Amino acid sequence: MRSARSSPVPPTPVGTTALRNVQFLLLFAAMLVAAAGNTALQSVMPAMGREIGLADFWVAVAYTWSAILWVLFAGYWAEKSDRHGRKRLMLMGVGGFIVSMTLCGFVLLAGLSRMLSPVTTFVLFGLARAIYGSLGCATPSATQAYLAARTRRSGRVAALSSLSSSFGLGTIMGPALAPLFVLPFVGLPGPLFAFALIAALVYVAIWRWLPDDSGDLRIKGLREGRGAAMSYPSMASATTGASVVAATAPRSARVRWRDPRIKQWMIAGIVSGHAQAATLIALGFFVIDRLGLPPSGSEMPISIVMMAGASATLAAQWGLIPRLSLSPRTLIIAGSIIAALGCVATIAADNLYGLVIGFALSSLGFGFTRPGFTAGASLAVPTAEQGGVAGAITAANGISYVAAPSIGMALYGINPALPFAAAAMLLAGLAFWGHARLAR
Repeated sequence: MRSARSSPVPPTPVGTTALRNVQFLLLFAAMLVAAAGNTALQSVMPAMGREIGLADFWVAVAYTWSAILWVLFAGYWAEKSDRHGRKRLMLMGVGGFIVSMTLCGFVLLAGLSRMLSPVTTFVLFGLARAIYGSLGCATPSATQAYLAARTRRSGRVAALSSLSSSFGLGTIMGPALAPLFVLPFVGLPGPLFAFALIAALVYVAIWRWLPDDSGDLRIKGLREGRGAAMSYPSMASATTGASVVAATAPRSARVRWRDPRIKQWMIAGIVSGHAQAATLIALGFFVIDRLGLPPSGSEMPISIVMMAGASATLAAQWGLIPRLSLSPRTLIIAGSIIAALGCVATIAADNLYGLVIGFALSSLGFGFTRPGFTAGASLAVPTAEQGGVAGAITAANGISYVAAPSIGMALYGINPALPFAAAAMLLAGLAFWGHARLAR
């Protein structure tokens, strides 16, 4: 390892990074706006789907379509961030978000105004979301690579962890701000236009004030910094540190999730991830139906419930887990039980207060299970393979978006309580299985 004196990265007063504070804030803002805008859309989609006349199942499919594309393209752009200018990819990712949100806003506005049929609205909305899913996933890896290239190895983990926290913060800010942007002249699509405008300001600021790094790729010390694929920004994807590990650990061959050393941990992560994704996609519709709300005006209660869940998840990951020092096995077992109880409480709730408590409790449990399976898989392999296992963890997080949302909404069409009941049974089974099979 080279000393700080021989490093091509210029020294700074704090001794860890060559970025100015304003430049770090630009990277943070690029990540934050993606997470906040996506969860804001998630909080108003149920109401817009009901107003347009789309079946709940297809509303969920249209929203999660971008998540599937994110899973497919995130690794590709993470690799490209090591070879091309990181600023260029960052601008492409933010630009994709702006174009996608703007087009989605106009499509939904036309659908609400009955200028487009529900079917046409669904198809065009899905195409617009494809832009975000395929291009927006370039932003996290590009911002990580840009920061890592300008951060000394001794401070790289802390710097990247601070940057990744923007996703968790965005899951709270998105639902919190969404109702404020439901304005009379645009209605429910207002949050989409608002976050597209905010992202446009971030785009201009990055283009204007973030130094271009195209020439840095010829400098060995700056070329070493790299980014990693991150999970889709959603209520179900609070950061677990896997992307930070992948971006800072030595390069290694990919570890397959079927590897006997990590297979049980991957199973635990995939099972809990499916339970969370299925309930999350049904949440907004459940709030509308359980409270007997008209679609227009339901965005505020939905946002309150979502904020409670996001806050509980972050409270678990940022507050409780570091202080309780629980083992990965205990995190999964305890988290599964807590999340199952939260699903049952959500089913039993008949008012907003009950829904807030139930969903917050289930989110608290999921806030334990995700770091639990991440830590368990990481501890199962040596240091040289940390980068490979981190990639497997990120892939496992993404798998939950492929089928679980559709299954959850299919169950919801039979009975609104079924997604939460199925998740509770799945989680109870996971707790029992984890007690018998997971390594102590």
